[in-house]
Amino acid sequence: MTQRTVMEKSLNVVLSDDKCIAYLEYYNEEEGFSCTTEELEQFVESKGVKHGLLREALLVFVNNPSAYLKDKCKIAEGVSPVQGIDGYIQVLIGKEDDREQRPLEAEDGKVDYKELIQLDNVRSGQIIAKRIDPVDGTPGKAVTGEEIPFRSGKEARFKVGKNVVVSPDGSAMYAAIDGLVSRTDGNKLNVFPVYEVNGDVDYKHGNIDFVGNVVIRGNVLTGFKVKAAGDIRVVGGVEGAELEAGGSIEITGGIIGYNKGLIHAGHHVKCTFIQEGNVDAGEDVLVSQSIMHSNVRAGHAVICAGTKGLIVGGSTQAGEHVSARVVGNTMSTVTSIEVGVLPRLRNEMNELRKEMREQMDSLDKTKKALTLLDQLAAAGQLTPDKMAMRIKLNSTQKSALHQSEEMKMRILEIEKVLEDTSRARVDILKMIYGGSKIVIGRYTKFIKDPVSRMSFYYQDGDITMVPYV
Repeated sequence: MTQRTVMEKSLNVVLSDDKCIAYLEYYNEEEGFSCTTEELEQFVESKGVKHGLLREALLVFVNNPSAYLKDKCKIAEGVSPVQGIDGYIQVLIGKEDDREQRPLEAEDGKVDYKELIQLDNVRSGQIIAKRIDPVDGTPGKAVTGEEIPFRSGKEARFKVGKNVVVSPDGSAMYAAIDGLVSRTDGNKLNVFPVYEVNGDVDYKHGNIDFVGNVVIRGNVLTGFKVKAAGDIRVVGGVEGAELEAGGSIEITGGIIGYNKGLIHAGHHVKCTFIQEGNVDAGEDVLVSQSIMHSNVRAGHAVICAGTKGLIVGGSTQAGEHVSARVVGNTMSTVTSIEVGVLPRLRNEMNELRKEMREQMDSLDKTKKALTLLDQLAAAGQLTPDKMAMRIKLNSTQKSALHQSEEMKMRILEIEKVLEDTSRARVDILKMIYGGSKIVIGRYTKFIKDPVSRMSFYYQDGDITMVPYV
């Protein structure tokens, strides 16, 4: 038996999935098996390993093959590709760093709650964001000598809102008017004019419905409504009132809802406390002190992790994450915490499915009409007005098919998000009491006894508890 045959019977070369590492397997020990480094190197190369050979590893194997019996020895290492970095939009003005809106503080330490600092004012023509280009990656090299391609970085696109313009080369976004920078649903950047109320929203001012941002330097009293296309900022508290903002709502004080009224924001809601309130945010609800006997919904997260950080009573729902210091109380007040819930996405999907059905009905009618017109054209009986109709219907069909494809893609995206509960999590920083329940997706866990410092998440068909770190 030749040396080559012995090596073929005893040795094997295995590559990792990405072909960046080669292993030598010694799986069939032959009595008195031995080989030289040169013979082993030739054998390995015959198996296609041509790059990144680790000659020291070969030497170690040659000196003591039996140490690797039925084990693997790394004998070659390629170069992994460096993946490209996605581009992004850098916002130069606004709440990109989530700065807290604080009252103006004088040198003697006194504060004036009628003067907020950091209202993100811009002038017409001022740059508000710029596009950062993606960074290319670097190809790798497999142990076989092949080039391993890299993933290219994706180019970022501006999400254009109202009163903003993008430069012709698409590199920057500018304000089209004087006003405040505001993010609205879908992270669109807008510049809205500002409406200020120097005092309470009461019978003196009445309800407010404004196309821009609203700044209220006082309280919003029971029964009144404030609606804004941009942000609403209240330097005071909100009682049983209705606030609706396309952007974010920031309240220096708290919300006392008296189980009526509604606070609804396309982006964030930020306040000190919520008591007997109804709050709905497209992104996050950020509460520094407590949420008591309230119904709170957030597309992404509800964070109540301040000094008190208490959630007790009512229902708190979030798309991905709820974090609180304390949930429930010693009296076992029923408190529901639910994550993995995205009602807005479900509603959007239902609307898209309805539109799809209507679109398909419309397409079916268009197709039948085109078939008839095509038959007339084939028979040479197509009049000029019928020819114009045929051109128009073809254009309509093409546009409808494109829209239908986009709707299908969006439905698939939403379905994937709704099915994924891997990121859904509830963090208890201090204590959760009996009477509380944790709901993740379709699964529920009732808390019977107090549990301290715990995280809850879904795994393998059940809700799992692990110590909060």
